[in-house]
Amino acid sequence: MAKNKFHDGPGPSQRQLRVGELIRRTLSEVLARGDVHDPELNRLSVTVGEVRTSPDLKIATAYVLPLGGRGQDEIVELLARNKGELRRMIGKKLALKYAPDLRFRLDTTFDQMDEARRLFAQDAVRRDLDE
Repeated sequence: MAKNKFHDGPGPSQRQLRVGELIRRTLSEVLARGDVHDPELNRLSVTVGEVRTSPDLKIATAYVLPLGGRGQDEIVELLARNKGELRRMIGKKLALKYAPDLRFRLDTTFDQMDEARRLFAQDAVRRDLDE
């Protein structure tokens, strides 16, 4: 069984999943409304695809992608620059004992899905699947 980098067991706990989803929704709302006091960040539309939390819920890693794919290089940097303000907003909106330390990574799942579609569209692969 492959190990998850956030949990030694078979996967994240229900609590991790629930808190991660609450953080994802809150982060999405805050970014959509432009509540952050950074005009550079507010000019970008950001999709928060997933948030994974550590088992102790002290670290939350948000997987983000700018809408339309433009600005990928700067989005993680802009979010990291504003993580203190984002952390305070999340802590205020969610009734968590501790607001988690936020980390931001580029979401590559869309690229992976495109690659999977490309592979499945190949004649040799379709022929193997049909058999």
